[in-house]
Amino acid sequence: MRIGKITVGALEEWSLAAGSVTSWHPTAAAVEKARQAPVSAVPVSYMQGQHLQNYCRRSADGLNFSRQIIASCDVAGQCDIAAMDHAVNAYLRRHDTFRSWFAQTGDGEFIRHALTDPDDIEFVPVTHGHMDVDEIHAHVVDIPSPLEWGCFTFGVIQCEDHFSFFASMDHVHGDATLIGTTMMEANGMYSALSGGGHALVLPDAGSFDAFCVREREFTDELTVDSPGVQTWIDFAENNSGGFPEFPLPLGDPQQSTRSTMTSHVLLDSAQTDRFEAACAAAGARFVGGLFACLAQVEHELTGALTYYGLTPRDSRTASDNFMTQGWFTGLIPIVVPIGAASFSDAAWSAQSSFDSGLAMAKVPYYRVLELAPWLNWPQANFPVSNFLHGGAAPLNAILAAGEMGLADNIGIYPDGRYSYQLTIYIFRYGEGTVMAIMHPDNPVARKSVDRYMQAMTSVSALVADSGQWGRVA
Repeated sequence: MRIGKITVGALEEWSLAAGSVTSWHPTAAAVEKARQAPVSAVPVSYMQGQHLQNYCRRSADGLNFSRQIIASCDVAGQCDIAAMDHAVNAYLRRHDTFRSWFAQTGDGEFIRHALTDPDDIEFVPVTHGHMDVDEIHAHVVDIPSPLEWGCFTFGVIQCEDHFSFFASMDHVHGDATLIGTTMMEANGMYSALSGGGHALVLPDAGSFDAFCVREREFTDELTVDSPGVQTWIDFAENNSGGFPEFPLPLGDPQQSTRSTMTSHVLLDSAQTDRFEAACAAAGARFVGGLFACLAQVEHELTGALTYYGLTPRDSRTASDNFMTQGWFTGLIPIVVPIGAASFSDAAWSAQSSFDSGLAMAKVPYYRVLELAPWLNWPQANFPVSNFLHGGAAPLNAILAAGEMGLADNIGIYPDGRYSYQLTIYIFRYGEGTVMAIMHPDNPVARKSVDRYMQAMTSVSALVADSGQWGRVA
């Protein structure tokens, strides 16, 4: 799926050519220094902890788990390997998340080990020779597990007149800003050096370690009576003690091994403008209107009188630096009374829920599970809806990388393994509004996702055309 000058899609959508592959991997000395790295006083963040827990549980059951973010772009000419080597190592040493690795303790929790000297990080280029596209895909997803240091790599695929650059890392070290930071920093550094210039002088990076410390200081003060904790408890207890389920069948998660992505245009540019006008008339913003439509779709499909949803929020602050590498995302619970509600009423309710819940991103549900152990760990295929606006982070940084001409064919992809979370994306950009869903790769899920997106298209188009909706499913 194309969003402006970037591609967001399944790994199979990565448009690349066969070529000679060189990728960067740690030296034996760096691996040994990391192995001996002491336990860090920096706590494991709650999002990192749930990721590691899900990875371990799926692995123990003999199942796989989607865990990688892959970013890529094309650059004209022959790659200057020496310049790229400098750029890759400068990037890795600059961001403190790359100094960490994680170990499971006897009680099933996780601790962080961390290099104290960033200069101990040393990656070197390894030449692998010519590979076809399938071999490249397999190579890019073949990184160490999140319980090993160095679960990230960079590489180039050299073709006749250009090379493709890629960055591949475990989610434990990054979120959707990955493509922005790598394009702006690593590729920017490469461009400066390969042109015969000097290395870029960049401001100090923010610290993901500092974020993890602040998070734990805040969450340690929470009790079962804290307002944010009570909000999560109420939300979970209205969803059988956990997170909401997708309204249609998705197949057996114990037999799912792969995920894929399906996309669909919701609204063209003119419809998007009219939809926004309908939202404004209801006293809501675009995001409120979207969640109202998601609520209406669920009502039409299941008869539910209240919609319960989840959406992520970037928890970075100015002190973190919005280009800091790390996993800063938190979740916000969304509650929309739907029943026989009009679009105006539902949009206003959805917007109110979204706005009042923004601070909830700092109250991890996984901390609430410690305080309210009668609640359930999120079950496989729980849906999370992401709204990304071309004028706001993180999508604006991604689009800016393309608009600045740093590279061509910019893309971001998952690894194709089974995704424990069903991820719904809605992108608004200059050409309209599109929807994509990363879902289990099986016939049942494909049929359900197609039906769901068709219903969402019908609902949102009705709102754009008339300001209201009707039955769609």
